[in-house]
Amino acid sequence: MEVSIAGAGPAGLYLAILLRKAGHDVVVHERNAPDATFGWGVVFSEETMGALRDADPRTHLEITDSFARWSTIDIRYRGEVLRSTGHSFTAISRRHLLGILQRRAAELGADLRFHSEVDEPPEADLRVAADGANSRVRSARFKAKVVPQGGKYVWFGTDLVLDSFTFAFRPTEFGLFQAHAYPFDEHTSTWIVECAEPVWRRAGLAEMSEEDSIAFCERLFADDLAGHRLRSNRSLWLDFPLVRCPSWHRGNLVLLGDAAHTAHFSIGSGTKLAMEDSIALAAALDRHGTDLAAALTDYELERQPVVDRFQQAAGDSAAYFGRTGHYTGFEPVQFAFNLLTRSGRITHGTLAQRDPALVRSVDAWFAGRGPDAVAPPPLFAPLLGLPNRLAAEVSDVDSAVARAEAGIGLVLGEPVAVTPEGRLTPDTPLFEEAAWRAYAEKVREAGARLGLRLTHAGARGTQGPLVAASPVPYGPFAPVPTELTDLDGVLRAFADTAARAAGTGIDLLELDIADGHLLAGFRSPLTNRRSDEWAKPHAFPLAVFDAVRAAWPGTLSARLTVTDWSPKGATIEDGTAFARLLREHGVDLVHIRAGHTRPDFHPEYRRGYLTTLSDRVRNGAGVRTMVGGYLTTLDEVNTVVAAGRADLCLLADPRPGAKP
Repeated sequence: MEVSIAGAGPAGLYLAILLRKAGHDVVVHERNAPDATFGWGVVFSEETMGALRDADPRTHLEITDSFARWSTIDIRYRGEVLRSTGHSFTAISRRHLLGILQRRAAELGADLRFHSEVDEPPEADLRVAADGANSRVRSARFKAKVVPQGGKYVWFGTDLVLDSFTFAFRPTEFGLFQAHAYPFDEHTSTWIVECAEPVWRRAGLAEMSEEDSIAFCERLFADDLAGHRLRSNRSLWLDFPLVRCPSWHRGNLVLLGDAAHTAHFSIGSGTKLAMEDSIALAAALDRHGTDLAAALTDYELERQPVVDRFQQAAGDSAAYFGRTGHYTGFEPVQFAFNLLTRSGRITHGTLAQRDPALVRSVDAWFAGRGPDAVAPPPLFAPLLGLPNRLAAEVSDVDSAVARAEAGIGLVLGEPVAVTPEGRLTPDTPLFEEAAWRAYAEKVREAGARLGLRLTHAGARGTQGPLVAASPVPYGPFAPVPTELTDLDGVLRAFADTAARAAGTGIDLLELDIADGHLLAGFRSPLTNRRSDEWAKPHAFPLAVFDAVRAAWPGTLSARLTVTDWSPKGATIEDGTAFARLLREHGVDLVHIRAGHTRPDFHPEYRRGYLTTLSDRVRNGAGVRTMVGGYLTTLDEVNTVVAAGRADLCLLADPRPGAKP
């Protein structure tokens, strides 16, 4: 088969090597010179190196002989250096890597044509676009989505040879700057500087020359550079381009590496993913022979799920570095743990295997003990009168007792409507003091504490007449509710029920301002179209909250939709601002919810899908949070709580068919 490849980066060259080994004729077109490369070092994982060894032992041997290797991460924060061990990194100069791949491809007979400017791969049996994140081929022939991700960044080198992967954080009058740095040969390290775009503009970096920018960064990180200099290789401030492409092939034309997808540099997987693409494409061609359509489809089906997972992890990591200013109040040990677990690939449990000393110090700090003390994992720390950080939602007394006996610290009973027309379903109960007093006694005897949710269904009710913030039906076939006029009556119903609950032994009261129910309907521009004093999204929910707070002396939680996940709906910024108001008005806990304001919302479901929202609200509003979202393991709970992303975790019911 004749193959033409546009782009002589790691993806294009490695594919040329593998296809030449399989006997195909390969021509590689590259617009630049053989020694022209941008960037400094690239990082590989052990998993990737195993795949390279199996695919071509010769290049694997030469690459590994050139590696810089280390096993530590240093986090420089608030005048301290926290070191974490057991991580196993390897890196190589990008220029040297390309030289190895060029020589091997030429040795095998690939036709490498440098200074060859092509708009797309020339005609051949198979045409491959491996021309990078700014791919001309993708732009012309594929419907891709390319958006900026993360903050502004600039990629330097330095003659300081580090012995660890180093993160350095430097607060300034303009905002927080951070460096991502690592060694890649015996003489040089990569040094990436990143900051939020507003910080970059306030510092005047948008107007600085390349030389002035280098001087600024050298002054900023002078203590970390220890007298060494930064080096430039067209080191300009950039936006990282997140590339997503729904289809990677069209006819006999296929995308490879960064031309098809990118993953934010903060998880160091770009070159890894590109070369693994090459391995997968070569293997698919070998499996399917002359059936090119089947081979390219097979390649996509294999690689796209892998890339999706890495892009999700990279997106979480990029978002973390955009929020680091929220964590500057953290103690160094928690800041370090938060950073190490930012993408979800490292957890409390896996870090305990890699670096047990660090995890012991995290556990001891969380328990309020000395750094050398032995302490239980974070989930066992008491909070707000609760025995631990585990919570669960239950539907009846028997399931509440079962979860309590299994070790859950807080069980949230079924919702209780404050008025008959506020029922969520025909079976939703009204509050009965005797029943809830007995309920609380049974739960406490089983070792847990009981929470009660007060609700009014609003437009999502089943018992007429329905009332809501505005006459907006919940969905296209739902009944149209009447605009609520008796606001004082509803407010009193919430407050009166809270007062009656106060003497029953219930430990926590939760006010429902979520999921498209009545109070949440006032908060969203999708459902509040009033023109009176209650048109302000916070006005009525906050008034009800104040009335409940006055009537309820115990722990008070607000179940809050922090984003509608709908166009023109309430955003996470709106949710964080309202959570800040609730904190000022005396809330003890915010239970994080998202979506369900309208049935056509666009969810982002995955395990722990609410955790990032909880993180943003907790650390943006300075309020304790409770979060669920398909959390199923104690390791997940330890990670979320220790990292300061939430204070309580709703653990999904492990029983088959149970509601998560």
